[in-house]
Amino acid sequence: MAQVDLIMPKMGESIMEATILKWVKNVGDSVELDETILEIATDKVDSEVPSPVAGVIKEIKFKENDVVPIGETIAVIATEGEEVQASPSVKETTAPAASNGASNGHATPKPEPAAAPTPVGVAETATLATAVTATIPTTSGERFYSPLVKNIAKQEGVSLDELNAIHGSGMNGRVTKNDIKNYLNNRTAAPASNGAAPAAVSKPTSIAASGQSSPSAVSVSGNTEIVEMDRMRKLIADHMVMSKHTSPHVTSFVEVDVTNIVNWRNSVKADFKNKYGEKITFTPIFVEAVAKALRDFPMVNVSVDGTNIVVKKDLNIGMAAALPSGNLIVPVIHGADQLNLLGLTKKVNDLATRARANKLKPEDIQGGTFTLTNVGTFGNVMGTPIINQPQVAILAVGAIRKKPAVVETEYGDLIAVRQMMFMSLSYDHRVVDGFLGGSFLRKVGDYLEAFDHKQTI
Repeated sequence: MAQVDLIMPKMGESIMEATILKWVKNVGDSVELDETILEIATDKVDSEVPSPVAGVIKEIKFKENDVVPIGETIAVIATEGEEVQASPSVKETTAPAASNGASNGHATPKPEPAAAPTPVGVAETATLATAVTATIPTTSGERFYSPLVKNIAKQEGVSLDELNAIHGSGMNGRVTKNDIKNYLNNRTAAPASNGAAPAAVSKPTSIAASGQSSPSAVSVSGNTEIVEMDRMRKLIADHMVMSKHTSPHVTSFVEVDVTNIVNWRNSVKADFKNKYGEKITFTPIFVEAVAKALRDFPMVNVSVDGTNIVVKKDLNIGMAAALPSGNLIVPVIHGADQLNLLGLTKKVNDLATRARANKLKPEDIQGGTFTLTNVGTFGNVMGTPIINQPQVAILAVGAIRKKPAVVETEYGDLIAVRQMMFMSLSYDHRVVDGFLGGSFLRKVGDYLEAFDHKQTI
């Protein structure tokens, strides 16, 4: 008889935790190899977790809506015919929790799971936990800190005394990622000592708080409606605040004449559709120009790791896509510089279609090195987008509008009606200064203005 630990899978290089949306199987249920056991979600995408073996669910360690660190054991599967008594799962013995997995205060606390051998495939998480333990002890008395919380504490210089003083909103009073982030956002006094909390730190009130918000004031007139954020909006809010907290944002702007691009697309879109079965938009043309400019300025295609700059050799360009709910997701075009205009068109259309249908796979949103967003879709002429961490820059293209502009000809300068578009680049001023950011943005504009409007499809 054998037991196999089901591990919370890693869903991307910057993803450190996932939320359990739904248990498809319960304790005592039989599962086949690759059969779905539960559904999970990150701030990037929803996904299903399949069974790595055939067997019977022996134990479920977390309930629905719990936020679980990557590499954590979430269930135990018994194989080789081991008998399993059907017993209530965690989600059936505890009260429903908020989206961060916090108890409502009336449920019976779940006992701490017994230590299990480290499963194959979580070496990265184990290494992270070991490195952090050198600075932050694993426990203080009976209090447990997850590897993610300890890693944040190490990076931000949070002492053990400060950690002990943070009110935990997780199961059994455990400190969650949101708890420590809200503590850092409100950390205006000197670090606490002797286990006492800093006097100037108030109770967290951020929208990215762990779900235990203060009671909302009720409108006397009845003309106020209170709408709770959905799960994805909460995650997006947390991600945006984190990005602003991490990177000093600077934004540069240029105006580009895209008349040749507009005229070319209008002349070929019908034939393009008939020949290739694809609708050609401006997005693949923009992606092509961005990929060329990134080759010219590789220091924009980087990320930051402490005091190190990580230069990415692959050009994986994310494209922000709107979901039916109104939220945004960023699928990634991997190896964008290796695709011609037809290949980019097919890839853009495929990702956009599957994003709208909520059918993106985890690998579709992983590994991005640069992001493009089109604020012109909403009729906006320009925008100041927030960097998609851990990247260091994001490009926004605005609405294309007819405007009078000066055109240089062999007969002198003329005023003509041209198709003009603003572009803006937000970049991380820790590693991208104004010269690099501005030069890169201008180079993208130059490639767009030099577009070959005589090319055939």
